[in-house]
Amino acid sequence: MVKPSSLSARTGGFGKWAVAFLIVGSTAYAEAGGRLIATGGVSQVEGAAGGGLTPWALIAGYGTRDEIDATAFYTHVDITDFTLQSVGAAVGFWDRFELSLARQRFDLGTTVPGKSINQDILGAKWRIAGDAVFDQDRWLPQIALGAQYKHNLDFDLVPKSLGAKHDSGIDVYLAATKLYLAGLAGRNVLLNGTVRATKANQMGLLGFGGDLNDSYQLRFEGSAAVFINDRLAVGTEYRAKPNNLSAFQEDSYKDIFIAYVPNKHVSFTAAYASLGTMTDKKDQNAVYLSIQGNF
Repeated sequence: MVKPSSLSARTGGFGKWAVAFLIVGSTAYAEAGGRLIATGGVSQVEGAAGGGLTPWALIAGYGTRDEIDATAFYTHVDITDFTLQSVGAAVGFWDRFELSLARQRFDLGTTVPGKSINQDILGAKWRIAGDAVFDQDRWLPQIALGAQYKHNLDFDLVPKSLGAKHDSGIDVYLAATKLYLAGLAGRNVLLNGTVRATKANQMGLLGFGGDLNDSYQLRFEGSAAVFINDRLAVGTEYRAKPNNLSAFQEDSYKDIFIAYVPNKHVSFTAAYASLGTMTDKKDQNAVYLSIQGNF
């Protein structure tokens, strides 16, 4: 088991926040909400409930329409030439509304040795129709409208020099999620599609807009997962991104993941991701590890 002190030493000051959220998640033994296990998704790298790469229409936590539930998470992404860490929390209100907050740190490796880009993300999501689990007799999926306000704290370090126009921006997305009970060989299947309006470069880590384009573009994101049992799921994700900067060609993200939810208080997600070109480095692949606590 990794000791909090050693984890903090390896990740610097950012690791202190990670340790705090890990402690909260692993020691939160208050009664969880009344929804079925795994129906809150995991924590997306920008803080929303969903998969690792893309938000789903599900609301964070396990709260029913009479309950408020919260989650906290820490994610570490070991990329070929970089490192991305994300830490944050989300609150689900009455299985209808979600608020999330995340801090990302992108260590620039050999591109700018010893430097990192930090970004704050404030998210909100509103379930506007459907129920992903209980509407089995209807074709309508659960549908949610969401927004993520992102502020790049180190815009002048690299993003501005690459041609990015803004240090902050708002992504708006519409997500549709459906869980098909006994949908494939008797196993539950989750499908999600998200359409995002964005001008973010590398999720905002390289600023917003650029010399090629400074307008919002619609991009598709999708997820598919099969539940091996009630607590273990395997799946894949895809996330298209805009190409705003002439300095490099931005590629879509893709991953394959496994999520383990031993109980309603904690979940673990591991993934292998193909990220394409990032800043000046091509063919970037990553190992993704995340822990989420519910309380």
